[in-house]
Amino acid sequence: MESSGSPGTETAVEEEFAALDVESPLVGIVMGSKSDMPVMEKAGKELEERGIRYEIRVMSAHRDPETVADYAKNAKMRGLRVIIAGAGLAAALPGVVAAHTDLPVIGVPLTSSTSIAGGLDALLAIAQMPPGVPVACVGVDNARNAAVLAARIIG
Repeated sequence: MESSGSPGTETAVEEEFAALDVESPLVGIVMGSKSDMPVMEKAGKELEERGIRYEIRVMSAHRDPETVADYAKNAKMRGLRVIIAGAGLAAALPGVVAAHTDLPVIGVPLTSSTSIAGGLDALLAIAQMPPGVPVACVGVDNARNAAVLAARIIG
């Protein structure tokens, strides 16, 4: 009998996990504030209509950066294939998520009652990522298009 640390046993365990029919979400939808939920729920609705499993979470890149980093780092291992990240104002969330995962990240710039630029600030923040930290960007408040793009990425 092989010891529990042998490569053969690890491969057998991996094969068993792969054979399990687990209904894990394929798309993660994250947003910086609960007030973003009405817009971001439109992405969930579109995914639901297409039969694509998703999860939705609220996490702030500024107020809780460790949570965001952990979420992004573990997303692929949990079965996610794409992350949709909505953010307004400085809109750091999509870029921070992209910095911690190699999964495709789709940014949704959001309008805000405190924005002086009507969502343009968020649009520019998401669209102007530095080299090596790619984030796809859809139109302002267009979470539905983010879901359509996620569906196309998944195939």
